[in-house]
Amino acid sequence: MKMRFIILISFFVIGAMAGKYSKEMNEQKASDNSNNQVEFRIAKLNQIWEKAIRMQLAPVRLSELHSDLKIQEKDELQWKKLKAEGLDEDGEREAKLRRNFNIILAKYGMDGKKDTRTLDSNRLKDHDVNEGDTFDDPRLDKLWNKAKTSGKFSDEELQTLQREFKHHKDRINEYNIVMDTVSRTEEIHKNVISPLEGEVKEHVLHQKHADLKQRMRDLNQGFERLRKISHEGYSADSEFKEPRVIELWEMAKRSNLSEDELDSLKEELRHFETKVEKHQHYQEQLELSHQKLKHVEALGDKEHIMRNKEKYNTLAEKAREMGYKMKKHLQDLTNKISQNGLRHNEL
Repeated sequence: MKMRFIILISFFVIGAMAGKYSKEMNEQKASDNSNNQVEFRIAKLNQIWEKAIRMQLAPVRLSELHSDLKIQEKDELQWKKLKAEGLDEDGEREAKLRRNFNIILAKYGMDGKKDTRTLDSNRLKDHDVNEGDTFDDPRLDKLWNKAKTSGKFSDEELQTLQREFKHHKDRINEYNIVMDTVSRTEEIHKNVISPLEGEVKEHVLHQKHADLKQRMRDLNQGFERLRKISHEGYSADSEFKEPRVIELWEMAKRSNLSEDELDSLKEELRHFETKVEKHQHYQEQLELSHQKLKHVEALGDKEHIMRNKEKYNTLAEKAREMGYKMKKHLQDLTNKISQNGLRHNEL
Protein backbone atom coordinates (compact mmCIF):
# COMPACT_ATOMS: atom_id res chain seq x y z
CA MET A 1 0.00 0.00 0.00
CA LYS A 2 2.86 2.32 0.96
CA MET A 3 4.73 1.53 -2.30
CA ARG A 4 1.57 2.21 -4.30
CA PHE A 5 1.19 5.58 -2.54
CA ILE A 6 4.82 6.54 -3.38
CA ILE A 7 4.30 5.60 -7.05
CA LEU A 8 1.15 7.72 -7.22
CA ILE A 9 2.98 10.67 -5.65
CA SER A 10 5.82 10.21 -8.16
CA PHE A 11 3.41 10.25 -11.09
CA PHE A 12 1.76 13.40 -9.70
CA VAL A 13 5.08 15.22 -9.29
CA ILE A 14 6.33 14.16 -12.74
CA GLY A 15 2.97 15.16 -14.27
CA ALA A 16 3.04 18.55 -12.55
CA MET A 17 6.63 19.15 -13.67
CA ALA A 18 5.73 18.16 -17.23
CA GLY A 19 2.74 20.52 -17.19
CA LYS A 20 4.89 23.32 -15.81
CA TYR A 21 7.61 22.57 -18.37
CA SER A 22 5.10 22.57 -21.25
CA LYS A 23 3.62 25.87 -20.09
CA GLU A 24 7.06 27.42 -19.78
CA MET A 25 8.04 26.12 -23.20
CA ASN A 26 4.91 27.63 -24.72
CA GLU A 27 5.24 30.98 -22.99
CA GLN A 28 8.96 31.60 -22.97
CA LYS A 29 10.78 33.01 -25.95
CA ALA A 30 12.49 30.29 -27.89
CA SER A 31 16.26 30.25 -27.84
CA ASP A 32 18.69 29.65 -30.65
CA ASN A 33 21.77 27.40 -30.49
CA SER A 34 23.85 30.11 -28.84
CA ASN A 35 21.17 30.65 -26.13
CA ASN A 36 20.28 34.09 -27.45
CA GLN A 37 16.60 34.85 -26.97
CA VAL A 38 14.65 35.43 -30.11
CA GLU A 39 12.32 38.36 -30.52
CA PHE A 40 8.68 37.22 -30.53
CA ARG A 41 6.29 35.00 -28.60
CA ILE A 42 4.56 33.76 -31.76
CA ALA A 43 6.42 31.16 -33.83
CA LYS A 44 5.44 32.39 -37.30
CA LEU A 45 6.62 35.93 -36.44
CA ASN A 46 9.97 34.55 -35.30
CA GLN A 47 10.27 32.66 -38.57
CA ILE A 48 9.67 35.85 -40.55
CA TRP A 49 12.21 37.75 -38.43
CA GLU A 50 14.87 35.05 -38.85
CA LYS A 51 14.21 34.93 -42.58
CA ALA A 52 14.64 38.72 -42.81
CA ILE A 53 18.00 38.47 -41.06
CA ARG A 54 19.10 35.72 -43.47
CA MET A 55 17.96 37.91 -46.38
CA GLN A 56 20.20 40.65 -44.96
CA LEU A 57 17.58 43.36 -45.20
CA ALA A 58 19.10 46.82 -44.88
CA PRO A 59 19.17 48.11 -41.26
CA VAL A 60 16.38 50.70 -41.47
CA ARG A 61 14.14 48.29 -43.36
CA LEU A 62 14.87 45.57 -40.79
CA SER A 63 13.98 48.04 -38.02
CA GLU A 64 10.68 48.84 -39.77
CA LEU A 65 9.88 45.13 -40.09
CA HIS A 66 10.57 44.61 -36.39
CA SER A 67 8.09 47.36 -35.48
CA ASP A 68 5.44 45.91 -37.81
CA LEU A 69 5.91 42.43 -36.32
CA LYS A 70 5.64 43.79 -32.76
CA ILE A 71 2.32 45.44 -33.66
CA GLN A 72 1.15 42.18 -35.27
CA GLU A 73 2.22 40.24 -32.16
CA LYS A 74 0.31 42.63 -29.86
CA ASP A 75 -2.84 42.36 -32.00
CA GLU A 76 -2.68 38.55 -32.28
CA LEU A 77 -2.19 38.06 -28.53
CA GLN A 78 -5.15 40.38 -27.86
CA TRP A 79 -7.24 38.41 -30.36
CA LYS A 80 -6.37 35.08 -28.67
CA LYS A 81 -7.71 36.46 -25.37
CA LEU A 82 -10.92 37.61 -27.09
CA LYS A 83 -11.35 34.24 -28.78
CA ALA A 84 -10.87 32.43 -25.45
CA GLU A 85 -13.69 34.58 -24.06
CA GLY A 86 -15.98 33.53 -26.92
CA LEU A 87 -15.76 36.82 -28.79
CA ASP A 88 -15.06 37.38 -32.52
CA GLU A 89 -17.60 34.71 -33.46
CA ASP A 90 -17.95 36.08 -36.98
CA GLY A 91 -14.17 35.88 -37.52
CA GLU A 92 -13.89 39.55 -38.50
CA ARG A 93 -10.88 40.28 -36.28
CA GLU A 94 -9.16 37.08 -37.33
CA ALA A 95 -9.62 37.96 -41.01
CA LYS A 96 -8.16 41.42 -40.40
CA LEU A 97 -5.14 39.92 -38.62
CA ARG A 98 -4.53 37.56 -41.53
CA ARG A 99 -4.87 40.45 -43.96
CA ASN A 100 -2.36 42.56 -42.00
CA PHE A 101 0.06 39.63 -41.85
CA ASN A 102 -0.18 39.21 -45.64
CA ILE A 103 0.56 42.92 -46.06
CA ILE A 104 3.72 42.55 -43.96
CA LEU A 105 4.89 39.55 -45.99
CA ALA A 106 4.34 41.32 -49.30
CA LYS A 107 5.73 44.65 -48.08
CA TYR A 108 9.10 43.06 -47.26
CA GLY A 109 9.20 40.63 -50.20
CA MET A 110 8.50 37.49 -48.14
CA ASP A 111 5.23 36.33 -49.69
CA GLY A 112 6.95 33.86 -52.01
CA LYS A 113 6.18 35.92 -55.08
CA LYS A 114 8.51 37.62 -57.48
CA ASP A 115 7.95 41.17 -56.32
CA THR A 116 7.24 43.55 -59.16
CA ARG A 117 6.81 46.40 -56.72
CA THR A 118 9.92 48.52 -56.31
CA LEU A 119 11.52 47.85 -52.93
CA ASP A 120 13.38 50.69 -51.29
CA SER A 121 17.15 50.46 -51.28
CA ASN A 122 16.83 51.83 -47.73
CA ARG A 123 18.84 54.93 -48.57
CA LEU A 124 17.06 57.75 -46.82
CA LYS A 125 16.07 60.25 -49.51
CA ASP A 126 15.93 63.40 -47.41
CA HIS A 127 18.20 65.43 -49.64
CA ASP A 128 18.70 65.68 -53.41
CA VAL A 129 16.04 64.11 -55.59
CA ASN A 130 17.76 61.87 -58.11
CA GLU A 131 16.53 61.21 -61.61
CA GLY A 132 15.62 57.61 -60.71
CA ASP A 133 13.41 58.60 -57.78
CA THR A 134 10.09 57.72 -59.41
CA PHE A 135 6.93 56.41 -57.81
CA ASP A 136 5.99 53.51 -60.15
CA ASP A 137 2.75 55.23 -61.08
CA PRO A 138 2.40 57.43 -64.18
CA ARG A 139 -0.01 59.87 -62.49
CA LEU A 140 2.29 60.32 -59.50
CA ASP A 141 5.41 60.65 -61.67
CA LYS A 142 3.76 63.29 -63.87
CA LEU A 143 2.50 65.23 -60.86
CA TRP A 144 5.87 65.04 -59.10
CA ASN A 145 7.83 66.23 -62.14
CA LYS A 146 5.49 69.22 -62.52
CA ALA A 147 5.77 70.09 -58.82
CA LYS A 148 9.55 69.96 -58.62
CA THR A 149 9.99 72.16 -61.70
CA SER A 150 7.23 74.63 -60.81
CA GLY A 151 9.38 76.86 -58.61
CA LYS A 152 6.59 76.97 -55.99
CA PHE A 153 8.48 74.93 -53.41
CA SER A 154 11.57 75.54 -51.30
CA ASP A 155 14.08 72.69 -50.92
CA GLU A 156 12.58 71.81 -47.53
CA GLU A 157 9.03 71.84 -48.93
CA LEU A 158 10.13 69.58 -51.80
CA GLN A 159 11.51 67.08 -49.28
CA THR A 160 8.18 67.17 -47.41
CA LEU A 161 6.24 66.75 -50.67
CA GLN A 162 8.47 63.86 -51.72
CA ARG A 163 7.68 62.08 -48.44
CA GLU A 164 3.97 62.62 -49.13
CA PHE A 165 4.32 61.10 -52.61
CA LYS A 166 6.24 58.13 -51.23
CA HIS A 167 3.60 57.63 -48.53
CA HIS A 168 0.91 57.61 -51.22
CA LYS A 169 2.90 55.05 -53.23
CA ASP A 170 3.09 52.81 -50.13
CA ARG A 171 -0.68 53.11 -49.76
CA ILE A 172 -1.13 52.00 -53.39
CA ASN A 173 1.09 48.98 -52.72
CA GLU A 174 -0.99 48.06 -49.67
CA TYR A 175 -4.20 48.39 -51.69
CA ASN A 176 -2.80 46.01 -54.33
CA ILE A 177 -1.84 43.48 -51.65
CA VAL A 178 -5.33 43.57 -50.10
CA MET A 179 -6.92 43.27 -53.55
CA ASP A 180 -4.76 40.20 -54.20
CA THR A 181 -5.90 38.55 -50.92
CA VAL A 182 -9.54 39.29 -51.81
CA SER A 183 -9.09 37.59 -55.19
CA ARG A 184 -7.60 34.52 -53.50
CA THR A 185 -10.42 34.42 -50.92
CA GLU A 186 -12.99 34.55 -53.74
CA GLU A 187 -11.30 31.58 -55.42
CA ILE A 188 -11.44 29.61 -52.15
CA HIS A 189 -15.06 30.66 -51.61
CA LYS A 190 -16.07 29.08 -54.94
CA ASN A 191 -14.89 25.68 -53.66
CA VAL A 192 -16.84 25.75 -50.37
CA ILE A 193 -19.14 22.76 -49.85
CA SER A 194 -20.60 23.32 -46.35
CA PRO A 195 -23.41 25.96 -46.32
CA LEU A 196 -22.40 27.06 -42.79
CA GLU A 197 -18.78 27.46 -43.81
CA GLY A 198 -19.97 29.34 -46.88
CA GLU A 199 -21.87 31.87 -44.72
CA VAL A 200 -18.75 32.55 -42.61
CA LYS A 201 -16.55 33.03 -45.66
CA GLU A 202 -19.20 35.21 -47.30
CA HIS A 203 -19.04 37.49 -44.25
CA VAL A 204 -15.22 37.59 -44.36
CA LEU A 205 -15.34 38.37 -48.07
CA HIS A 206 -17.82 41.20 -47.44
CA GLN A 207 -15.45 42.70 -44.84
CA LYS A 208 -12.54 42.53 -47.28
CA HIS A 209 -14.56 44.26 -50.01
CA ALA A 210 -15.58 46.98 -47.53
CA ASP A 211 -11.91 47.45 -46.59
CA LEU A 212 -10.96 47.68 -50.28
CA LYS A 213 -13.61 50.34 -50.95
CA GLN A 214 -12.44 52.42 -47.98
CA ARG A 215 -8.81 52.15 -49.09
CA MET A 216 -9.78 53.25 -52.60
CA ARG A 217 -11.69 56.26 -51.21
CA ASP A 218 -8.64 57.18 -49.11
CA LEU A 219 -6.37 56.82 -52.15
CA ASN A 220 -8.57 59.06 -54.28
CA GLN A 221 -8.76 61.72 -51.56
CA GLY A 222 -5.00 61.47 -51.01
CA PHE A 223 -4.28 61.90 -54.70
CA GLU A 224 -6.60 64.91 -54.95
CA ARG A 225 -4.76 66.51 -52.07
CA LEU A 226 -1.38 65.88 -53.75
CA ARG A 227 -2.73 67.30 -57.00
CA LYS A 228 -3.95 70.44 -55.25
CA ILE A 229 -0.66 71.00 -53.38
CA SER A 230 1.39 70.32 -56.53
CA HIS A 231 -0.51 73.04 -58.41
CA GLU A 232 -0.94 75.59 -55.63
CA GLY A 233 2.00 74.93 -53.28
CA TYR A 234 1.80 74.62 -49.50
CA SER A 235 -0.34 77.23 -47.78
CA ALA A 236 1.22 79.38 -45.06
CA ASP A 237 -1.13 77.92 -42.44
CA SER A 238 -0.36 74.24 -43.16
CA GLU A 239 -0.91 72.44 -39.88
CA PHE A 240 1.51 69.51 -40.30
CA LYS A 241 4.47 68.31 -42.38
CA GLU A 242 4.56 64.53 -41.93
CA PRO A 243 2.43 62.50 -44.41
CA ARG A 244 0.97 60.12 -41.82
CA VAL A 245 -0.01 63.04 -39.59
CA ILE A 246 -1.51 64.95 -42.53
CA GLU A 247 -3.51 61.85 -43.49
CA LEU A 248 -4.89 61.54 -39.95
CA TRP A 249 -5.77 65.24 -39.82
CA GLU A 250 -7.60 65.08 -43.16
CA MET A 251 -9.48 61.99 -41.95
CA ALA A 252 -10.42 63.80 -38.74
CA LYS A 253 -11.77 66.83 -40.63
CA ARG A 254 -14.01 64.52 -42.67
CA SER A 255 -15.30 62.66 -39.60
CA ASN A 256 -17.82 65.26 -38.29
CA LEU A 257 -15.96 65.79 -35.02
CA SER A 258 -16.89 68.89 -33.05
CA GLU A 259 -14.59 71.94 -32.99
CA ASP A 260 -13.50 71.16 -29.43
CA GLU A 261 -12.72 67.55 -30.36
CA LEU A 262 -10.75 68.69 -33.41
CA ASP A 263 -8.73 71.17 -31.32
CA SER A 264 -7.92 68.44 -28.80
CA LEU A 265 -6.96 66.04 -31.57
CA LYS A 266 -4.80 68.68 -33.28
CA GLU A 267 -2.72 69.00 -30.12
CA GLU A 268 -2.35 65.21 -29.90
CA LEU A 269 -1.31 65.07 -33.55
CA ARG A 270 1.40 67.67 -32.89
CA HIS A 271 2.83 65.39 -30.21
CA PHE A 272 2.58 62.45 -32.58
CA GLU A 273 4.39 64.39 -35.33
CA THR A 274 7.26 65.05 -32.90
CA LYS A 275 7.42 61.30 -32.25
CA VAL A 276 7.52 60.59 -36.00
CA GLU A 277 10.35 63.10 -36.50
CA LYS A 278 12.29 61.61 -33.58
CA HIS A 279 11.89 58.15 -35.11
CA GLN A 280 13.16 59.41 -38.46
CA HIS A 281 16.19 60.92 -36.71
CA TYR A 282 17.05 57.53 -35.18
CA GLN A 283 16.64 55.86 -38.57
CA GLU A 284 19.07 58.34 -40.12
CA GLN A 285 21.58 57.75 -37.30
CA LEU A 286 21.18 53.98 -37.72
CA GLU A 287 21.92 54.19 -41.44
CA LEU A 288 25.00 56.36 -40.83
CA SER A 289 26.20 53.99 -38.09
CA HIS A 290 25.79 51.02 -40.45
CA GLN A 291 27.85 52.74 -43.16
CA LYS A 292 30.56 53.56 -40.62
CA LEU A 293 30.58 49.99 -39.29
CA LYS A 294 31.04 48.57 -42.81
CA HIS A 295 33.94 50.98 -43.35
CA VAL A 296 35.60 49.98 -40.04
CA GLU A 297 35.09 46.25 -40.75
CA ALA A 298 36.92 46.70 -44.06
CA LEU A 299 39.91 48.16 -42.15
CA GLY A 300 40.03 45.15 -39.80
CA ASP A 301 40.72 46.89 -36.46
CA LYS A 302 38.99 44.52 -33.99
CA GLU A 303 38.75 46.98 -31.10
CA HIS A 304 37.39 49.69 -33.38
CA ILE A 305 34.94 47.19 -34.91
CA MET A 306 33.67 46.17 -31.44
CA ARG A 307 33.08 49.77 -30.37
CA ASN A 308 31.19 50.60 -33.58
CA LYS A 309 29.18 47.37 -33.40
CA GLU A 310 28.06 48.22 -29.86
CA LYS A 311 26.98 51.69 -30.97
CA TYR A 312 25.19 50.24 -34.01
CA ASN A 313 23.34 47.62 -31.89
CA THR A 314 22.27 50.31 -29.40
CA LEU A 315 20.92 52.50 -32.22
CA ALA A 316 19.17 49.51 -33.83
CA GLU A 317 17.43 48.69 -30.54
CA LYS A 318 16.41 52.32 -30.02
CA ALA A 319 15.09 52.64 -33.59
CA ARG A 320 12.99 49.47 -33.14
CA GLU A 321 11.63 50.69 -29.81
CA MET A 322 10.78 54.12 -31.23
CA GLY A 323 9.27 52.52 -34.33
CA TYR A 324 6.95 50.34 -32.26
CA LYS A 325 5.81 53.25 -30.06
CA MET A 326 5.22 55.44 -33.10
CA LYS A 327 3.22 52.77 -34.98
CA LYS A 328 1.19 51.87 -31.91
CA HIS A 329 0.34 55.57 -31.43
CA LEU A 330 -0.60 55.76 -35.14
CA GLN A 331 -2.86 52.72 -34.70
CA ASP A 332 -4.50 54.21 -31.60
CA LEU A 333 -5.10 57.58 -33.31
CA THR A 334 -6.55 55.91 -36.42
CA ASN A 335 -8.95 53.84 -34.31
CA LYS A 336 -9.91 56.88 -32.24
CA ILE A 337 -10.73 59.00 -35.30
CA SER A 338 -12.58 56.15 -37.05
CA GLN A 339 -14.69 55.30 -33.99
CA ASN A 340 -15.51 58.93 -33.18
CA GLY A 341 -16.40 59.64 -36.79
CA LEU A 342 -18.64 56.58 -36.92
CA ARG A 343 -20.34 57.57 -33.65
CA HIS A 344 -21.09 61.07 -34.97
CA ASN A 345 -22.39 59.74 -38.28
CA GLU A 346 -24.80 57.45 -36.45
CA LEU A 347 -26.21 60.25 -34.28
